[in-house]
Amino acid sequence: MQPVRRTSLIAQVTEQLRAEIRSGRWPIGSRIPTEPELTELTGTGRNTVREAVQALVHAGMLERRQGSGTYVIAASDLGGTLGKYFADAADRDVLELRLALDTTAAALAARRRDDTDIANLLRLLAERNKEGRNKEDNDDQAAIEADVRLHRAIVVASHNAVYLEFYDSLLPIIEQVIRTQSAKFDDSRPEEHTALVHAVIDGDAERAASATRCLLNSLIAEYPDAR
Repeated sequence: MQPVRRTSLIAQVTEQLRAEIRSGRWPIGSRIPTEPELTELTGTGRNTVREAVQALVHAGMLERRQGSGTYVIAASDLGGTLGKYFADAADRDVLELRLALDTTAAALAARRRDDTDIANLLRLLAERNKEGRNKEDNDDQAAIEADVRLHRAIVVASHNAVYLEFYDSLLPIIEQVIRTQSAKFDDSRPEEHTALVHAVIDGDAERAASATRCLLNSLIAEYPDAR
């Protein structure tokens, strides 16, 4: 048998960085602190921080962008793996997957939402519809991010941790599909989103699921080869 070795410093820092991502303190799409900042925050050397960051790049959780910094692209190692798997998926296929995921999430949210969820959903709905009205072109990042936050909040309101982790792992590809659709179609649909949120708030699971199906099926129907 080999002697048990103490956890390396790199592994400890890697786990600290992973914890920041999983907790949501570094959300998907955000830029993490620079290497000098991480060195100060962790009390370790620059090489240790660089290796820890690189470990999460290999895991698919972080992405280095030349001249810009390092960004969070997945909330878990699973998310990184799924992100790579779905990177080349057809937009319509991703929407059809969302049809299953979002419909179930909406029904669960209607049954389980609490006062905090309700307040959050109303705030995010208002933000989403405001950004949708204010966007100057079809590729407005603020409107896209507001849309993603609202749909994720519905999954949060389902109070199913496994469901949320899986959904979070797909957020980068979901956001990419929304961006592509926004450039091609008029997909604001404030009335449909308002109907969905209020069905969840009212605790009507059947209506919430129906509103989700209606919304996503209308998006799927915009593709020429949709059946």
